[in-house]
Amino acid sequence: MVTDTASRRIGLIIVGDEILSGRRQDKHFAKVVEMLSMRGMKLSWAQVLPDDREVLADAYRRSFASGDIVFSCGGIGATPDDHTRQAAAAALGLSLALHPLAEEAIVQRTRDLVAKGQGSLDMSTPENQQRLQMGMFPSGCEIIPNPYNRIPGFYLRDHSFVPGFPVMAWPMLEWTLDTRYRELQHTVVHTEHSFLVFGLPESRITLSLQTLESRWPGVKAFSLPSVGEAGAAPHIELGVKGDPDAAAQALEFLRAEVERLGGSFVPPAR
Repeated sequence: MVTDTASRRIGLIIVGDEILSGRRQDKHFAKVVEMLSMRGMKLSWAQVLPDDREVLADAYRRSFASGDIVFSCGGIGATPDDHTRQAAAAALGLSLALHPLAEEAIVQRTRDLVAKGQGSLDMSTPENQQRLQMGMFPSGCEIIPNPYNRIPGFYLRDHSFVPGFPVMAWPMLEWTLDTRYRELQHTVVHTEHSFLVFGLPESRITLSLQTLESRWPGVKAFSLPSVGEAGAAPHIELGVKGDPDAAAQALEFLRAEVERLGGSFVPPAR
């Protein structure tokens, strides 16, 4: 169980050729950010990776070595285009083995299907043997329960591996956050403020943003320009995030700098 609560970084890996090709739109990124935000946590980085075993293994080697908490969504099934389980094992030099709790969950899933008139309870049939492949996880891992259809994910060295289906992945990630990482929740008080500025180019305010971060080291400034989409006037969203007291002081400084440099908080008349 993790103990250094303030410095833990959290990463997200989204696996799937279908995301990279555009056949499907990713939904995990926004949801994971939302889950973390509700718990006073934040996402540090994210990657979208293909269904390529070598690419995945290389990425997992780096993420295991980083010490980060990582959520990996997708590719844990047992069809030929699923490589996540094997890649995670390869990244750590581990073998795959049928996890006994995964086997138990898969057998129960089979019973559920038989009760609905689907399939057979004989686990030696090719269909059921294929189902059991979904419980072949890297040695030494723990399972992540799946409330949707019982087929579990797995947890290994601060990495949580869940399916790509949001209906399964999201409750599994929430369970992981609230079971394994409860002590990380709301450990750092953090606030964010922003406002819109009109008639001020980014180049004119950049030095003020640099001065702000130098004067308040625990605060980050941000600038999000808009060229006037959907008929809105061109503007910049300026803001600060960090420790509440320091951020409040930095915010006042930033507003004063906007006024000093000739910016306006009111859109121009049209």
